[in-house]
Amino acid sequence: MPALLLLLIVVPLVELYILIEVGQVIGALATIGLCVLTAVIGGMLLRQQGFETLQRARANLDRGAVPAMEMFEGMALAIGGVMLLTPGFATDVIGFACLIPVTRRLIVHAMLRRVHVQYGPVDGAASRQRSSSGRDAIEGEYQRRDRDDQQ
Repeated sequence: MPALLLLLIVVPLVELYILIEVGQVIGALATIGLCVLTAVIGGMLLRQQGFETLQRARANLDRGAVPAMEMFEGMALAIGGVMLLTPGFATDVIGFACLIPVTRRLIVHAMLRRVHVQYGPVDGAASRQRSSSGRDAIEGEYQRRDRDDQQ
């Protein structure tokens, strides 16, 4: 909680400082125009990259593969979009880093290195294991019901 509170205080102060400094160099109207321009360019880039990520996810689903990378890229795109809509240049840098494919993949790979995925039973549900063919095998219990049993 204190880290989030600190972040909510520090980021706006850094943004204000940068906006004031840039405004002194290029002027207030030019600074505001630059903020609006980055938001517009970011919105167009977000739309384009979002559609491309969605198409890759659909292609993976059509092949029967899980679109895990595309899901993480979608999260990065959402974060990037929010950062670009936030007025300021520091958040714009983070936002564009999340929207540009090369840097977005670097960010996602760095995130994935910190995440450990473990398959196992969840609340007594079916467990997932690797079969001898290398594919996921799902264990579980079932009970057969005939139509006569349901009435």
